[in-house]
Amino acid sequence: MFANLIMLSTVLSMNGHLPPLMPWQGKSLQLMQSSGPLTTDFELSGGEASPTYEDTMKFVDRLIAANPTQFSSLIIGESFGGRAIKMIVASENGQFSANMIKSNGKPTILIQAGIHSGEIDGKDAGFMLLRDIATGKRRDLLTKVNILFIPILNVDGHERRSEFNRINQRGPIEMGFRTNGNNLNLNRDYTKLDTPEVKGVLNVINEFEPDLYVDVHVTDGADYQYDVTYGYTPAFASESPQIATVLAEKFQPHIDKVLADSEHIPGPLVFVMDKREFKSGLAGWIAGPRFSNGWGDLANVPTILVENHSLKPYKQRVLGTYVFLDGAIDALSIHGKALESAVKNEHKTPKRLVLNRKYATEPDFINFKGIKYKRFNSALSGQQEVKYLGEPEYYEKLPIFWKKEVVSEVDVPDAFYIPQSYSFITDKLSIHGINVEKVTSTELVSDLNLATVKNYSFDKTPFEGRFRVTAEFGYDVIEAKDLRGWYKVSTHQARGKLATHLLHPEAPDSFFSWGSFHTIFQRTEYVENYALVPYARSMLKDNPKLALEFDKKLREDKNFESDPKARLNWLYSKTPYYDQGYLKYPILMQYKPKQQEVEK
Repeated sequence: MFANLIMLSTVLSMNGHLPPLMPWQGKSLQLMQSSGPLTTDFELSGGEASPTYEDTMKFVDRLIAANPTQFSSLIIGESFGGRAIKMIVASENGQFSANMIKSNGKPTILIQAGIHSGEIDGKDAGFMLLRDIATGKRRDLLTKVNILFIPILNVDGHERRSEFNRINQRGPIEMGFRTNGNNLNLNRDYTKLDTPEVKGVLNVINEFEPDLYVDVHVTDGADYQYDVTYGYTPAFASESPQIATVLAEKFQPHIDKVLADSEHIPGPLVFVMDKREFKSGLAGWIAGPRFSNGWGDLANVPTILVENHSLKPYKQRVLGTYVFLDGAIDALSIHGKALESAVKNEHKTPKRLVLNRKYATEPDFINFKGIKYKRFNSALSGQQEVKYLGEPEYYEKLPIFWKKEVVSEVDVPDAFYIPQSYSFITDKLSIHGINVEKVTSTELVSDLNLATVKNYSFDKTPFEGRFRVTAEFGYDVIEAKDLRGWYKVSTHQARGKLATHLLHPEAPDSFFSWGSFHTIFQRTEYVENYALVPYARSMLKDNPKLALEFDKKLREDKNFESDPKARLNWLYSKTPYYDQGYLKYPILMQYKPKQQEVEK
């Protein structure tokens, strides 16, 4: 008791800079125990602390030892720091292999905690839930579903523990760091796959094929009444709208009711357009596939992103997560067939794919449970700042700006063809669960498009360990080619939408955009002027059309006319000696002729 009082005093002193709290005494407090079998470190601390990696792994072992007929664990990967990433498998009849899980007639939920290990609510909530199953208090849960639980995904970041990792978050007392040991944000790695942690998750999804994927985070940005917010790609912006509709119409009302019955306040996953003026409206974020929920949308994996409110006390957040998971499990047991049907219906790849969206200029409106605030002139920042007052304020018709406007979209190719020299791309595609086949036929492949970079720019600073690139492209239909030894990726497969986003060079989270093809920007063969000048003179003499093009460029472009290097580079580019791989995207795209054109 004395230790708990000291801990509480520490917490209060650490959080003195944060806005005042609204009082909370929810029914879910009854879920905690202070003694008895498998009491968690979180509970022993009075809801203020979260255990270390070592103590977490010990609790995993104790949990399994207490109920080995229903719990098992496996290692899904190893971090760069050499730490094992463990996953608990819970099944009513001790069916722990992926094949058994998939064939036992029950839906499967994958719960992931600690992808940002400072946001560790899911770990302690999941342990309480599994403890209640192991000790018989909630044995009913495994009659409904199979459970896959990753208590810590970012195991290296978890051990960069400190009281000072998140200035805008109430607890736990010591929390992990946002990025992994290599300073990479795992929730930006779902497309490029640079980390063993995210590779491990995708391998789990491919092997176990969970019916619902829940990724637990903690959010920030503004103060409001909601303690548990969560979301998924809304149907109007989703590439899997039937899945989104089931989540919105079946799952969300059920989960919201379960949370409200336990006196938590569920809310929408939104952000603030202007953090210094809440009333200006909310931002309806749409995740791209570098994020877990954006990847799930393109991969036809129903995914819910939980974002507990960072300003709420750790105890309240963890208990809210427990209740959320309980509600999600119950919803999955009731609506699993509807979700399964939606997933199957989404396996057809569309003819066009949206690549980029922007916020609508005209808002929708939402009723929102906010917190009163006042604005003041700060002598420190030299601008107006916001102070939240800890009192409820209800907004009727608060503007919300969704990313509704389509900026760019592309036709989906029938197939992509990848050269053997880029087999590392096919390795990543396999981790994504995308089927890749090697071309063995001697038949020439036709209807191929080659993309050429016309304009490009590299980011000035690295992002997630990569120098990203944006480019404009020109496209040319090329002659039929013998592609024996190449790799073919058909888009007519369950994850054809994801394959398109990864392989189409214009997509913002494509392998191209993430910098996997930087070598095409370098020329490796050059020319000497003493050889080029006489060759070019002869070339222009033999090709009057090219000579006219050169003369026109000289007349119309004064910079070109006055730049000897530019003139010779242009001439060199027209010779057969020029590097034919320079600025050429090496992956070919095949577009079959449209049916009406074939009929003509």
